Amino acid sequence: MIQRIQSVYLLLVTILLVVTICMPVGQFIGTDGVTAHVFKPLGVSLAGGGFLSTWGLFGILLLSVLVAFCTIFLFRNRMLQIRMTIFSSILLIGYYIAFCVFMFILKDNLDAMTFQLGWALCLPVVAIILNYLAFRAIYKDEVMVKAADRLRR
Repeated sequence: MIQRIQSVYLLLVTILLVVTICMPVGQFIGTDGVTAHVFKPLGVSLAGGGFLSTWGLFGILLLSVLVAFCTIFLFRNRMLQIRMTIFSSILLIGYYIAFCVFMFILKDNLDAMTFQLGWALCLPVVAIILNYLAFRAIYKDEVMVKAADRLRR
């Protein structure tokens, strides 16, 4: 199971998304240029000690992690595995859309002057690329199995 390259890709997707959940994706810089509010997928930690929840981002990432991890074990059903990798990529695109919505809403609510992006924000893009590579490898396996079945008949 793990010796297949698509399983390695999907395991890397799972690891990258867990890291994304744990790391800050950016910070809001206040109008004074000093105050910083840290933006994580679970919520925004305010400089004064408060917390604003962004549970939607956390939920999308958690669902993507579960889908990617469970997809590894669907190696006997390649067509379902293909659908699940596509679904995971669509979820990650939805994560970026939700992130933009939360960023603009919170920027107005916090009276922040700028938003500084964190490096963890690029990890879902890498996960989408790895999902694509896994999709190609799974599809290649499916074509090879169909060709072998055709030769047996």
